[in-house]
Amino acid sequence: MGQAVRRFMPVDFEVDIILRFLEFEPEPNPIYDKRWNGSDNLTNKFPDLNDLPPELGLEVLSHLNATDLCLAACVWQELAADEILWQGLCRNQWGYVSIYEEKKKKSFSYRKLYLDLDEGTLTFNSDAYKGMEYFINRGLVADRPEEIASFFHHTNCLHPREMRKYLDSRRDVLEKLVELQDYGNLFLPRALRRFFQTIQAPNDRGNYLQTLLEKFSRQFCQCNPHLNLTPDVVYILCFSLILLSVDLTSPHVKNKMSKREFIRNVRNALQRFDDELYGHLYDDIYLDGHIAPNTED
Repeated sequence: MGQAVRRFMPVDFEVDIILRFLEFEPEPNPIYDKRWNGSDNLTNKFPDLNDLPPELGLEVLSHLNATDLCLAACVWQELAADEILWQGLCRNQWGYVSIYEEKKKKSFSYRKLYLDLDEGTLTFNSDAYKGMEYFINRGLVADRPEEIASFFHHTNCLHPREMRKYLDSRRDVLEKLVELQDYGNLFLPRALRRFFQTIQAPNDRGNYLQTLLEKFSRQFCQCNPHLNLTPDVVYILCFSLILLSVDLTSPHVKNKMSKREFIRNVRNALQRFDDELYGHLYDDIYLDGHIAPNTED
């Protein structure tokens, strides 16, 4: 409905309202002048949304967040309670939850769904296991690895630290989440940065980091078959990039690794000569910084 409505909305009329409210002086608009004249002065007073066409009132309210929309309901109760607005808020913050795909009951409400998802998110960000228990028990997210992975993949509301804890204990979900990533035609350091933006890197170099790099290496090779790289080669390059990142960015390391030293070390580790590639890898870290920043709790 949203896109269909916008095609038929009087765009000039909407722009005129906004300009007058901001105390600009647009050219006279006959559509505007038919509805507001005389004592109504929009340069001093925001228009009553109940006087606007419903689709235009919804368009104005669609720019509000949930808190402001609740406040707007004190004045425009019917408009602010419209399901289209709350559905948009749900999908903007949680791009995918299993309940979106299910048949809805007559009593279903996107406003209530938003409140449930918000409560579940707050719980998750305090304790990932209690949070997922909340999502699953409320029927918001199905208890299947692919469904949980899709939920994680389509939201930025969950705390990276709690996601890391949960994924460390649910390697089946981690596997599905990595499979959803697309690294096609990305330079390796940029792909690895994107990976660690989705899945927070641990603070140590233990088993979990090795698992992450193994899964990333496989996915990177699948997304870029034209590079003719093996997962083992990508794995070693990733570890080299992480070590280089620490070396170049840590204030505790006084003697920084040079570009020549990095190329020599990688060449020896891989027994493979591609000095131009290794040089570009070094330049990326030197210019753009740590490959996995902000991993502290």
